[in-house]
Amino acid sequence: MIITTNHLSLDDLKQIFNSSAQLQLSEDCFFRIERSRNYLDQFSGKNRAPIYGVNTGFGSLCNTIIDDDDLSTLQKNLLISHACGMGSEAPSEIVRLMLLLKVLGLSKGFSGVQKITVETLLDFYNHKMTPVVYEQGSLGASGDLAPLSHLCLPLLGLGFVRYNNQIISGQEALDILGKKPIVLKSKEGLALINGTQFMSAYAVYNTWRAESLLEKSTVIAAMSLDGYDGRPEPFLHSLHAVRPHQGQIVISEKMRDAFSGSQIIEQPKTHVQDPYSFRCIPQVHGATWDTLQYVKKIVEIEVNAVTDNPVVLVDEDKVISGGHFHGQPLSMVMGFLTQAMAELGSISERRTYKLIGGQRNLPAFLTPNPGLNSGFMIVQYTAASIVSQNKQWSMPAVVDTIDSSNGQEDHVSMGANAATQLNRVMDNVQKLIGIEWLTAAQALDFRRPLQSSSVVEKYHKLLREKVPFILVDQYMSPYMNEAYQLLESLS
Repeated sequence: MIITTNHLSLDDLKQIFNSSAQLQLSEDCFFRIERSRNYLDQFSGKNRAPIYGVNTGFGSLCNTIIDDDDLSTLQKNLLISHACGMGSEAPSEIVRLMLLLKVLGLSKGFSGVQKITVETLLDFYNHKMTPVVYEQGSLGASGDLAPLSHLCLPLLGLGFVRYNNQIISGQEALDILGKKPIVLKSKEGLALINGTQFMSAYAVYNTWRAESLLEKSTVIAAMSLDGYDGRPEPFLHSLHAVRPHQGQIVISEKMRDAFSGSQIIEQPKTHVQDPYSFRCIPQVHGATWDTLQYVKKIVEIEVNAVTDNPVVLVDEDKVISGGHFHGQPLSMVMGFLTQAMAELGSISERRTYKLIGGQRNLPAFLTPNPGLNSGFMIVQYTAASIVSQNKQWSMPAVVDTIDSSNGQEDHVSMGANAATQLNRVMDNVQKLIGIEWLTAAQALDFRRPLQSSSVVEKYHKLLREKVPFILVDQYMSPYMNEAYQLLESLS
């Protein structure tokens, strides 16, 4: 599969990432990379003025001039000294995305890197060699310095790599690839670590997850609606046409499609209204849908952008030090998406709570013999604790900043923290929707012999292949994890 400099949508990127095909850069990418590197070599040779990151130190050491003979050592020292990550390892899918996004950014031809540097990064990606990267260490400006240093250390034969379910050294990885450690040229180390690929990898991956979870959660909400014997009128198009938020319209239509043909939804109702967690599904799920569309727009811009510093502008005969490494755009929208998805999980838990409440001809805690059996009582406790944790993790990381590098870097985005917060909340939301699925399926079985829609019954059947109807108290944790895993596997 050929990678070009053309704009990639997030769907394009997903197709590339999920493909087993080997990736290679187009001739145009190689031309741009070499043109930028050649220009930088010539620029450095004729210009003795300080050029940040080319012949100077970094951060608050930007006014310290480095001798020509030490420029390669300067770049190597940069990667070594900035590899200060701690905490848990970043997930392998995130690290692979980091590799892919770093290759895409460098291939634009504004970074001044060597062709062999980009090729080796792509070799790591193609051979499923994922450098060991840690979650903690980045302030989200100047880029993701610590995580990207760990990502790129193996280019020098340093650091560690996960390969074939083992951890090997960076040098062993290069030996397998038949490559020698790269001797970095001026600016090259800075180009490798001064970007937003840690943040953007989490952002991309979790927009994909959010899109999938939102789709599944709407079907499961329809199952809950039938389990609760809810009313169909709150989902009519004519109702939402008078408050035409796009998300509301989309979700109300998806709900109508999901319960279309249900015998339960069509039967006469004795209650006038449903609680908000059912009646306001279009408004709440819809607001999350709207948020996701905005987030995708910002993330797509970022993954097609050049985010290192300084930027080599060959056509203008300039090397300009700016602030493209600053993660503010990503940090803000990841916080926004975190809150939107936390709300999706919150309203899901409320539906679970209503279903176990012994209302609408359902037994208390959805067990045929309540009292002797506790049924789904503590399942909802777990959901409540997860919702509470999501609330704690939904504080926007972007509103915090800490002075660094002797005040030179005096405003940072904390986008890396926003990224890991989002990832944890997404995991939790998947758990909450899985719990609702278990509860809704149990409630639906108490409506028999009436049938729900074909869509809902399909989801019910899929779950029942893994989790039985709970007649008497069971060890519930494995079933809850089954629902979580099954959500992951659904296309």
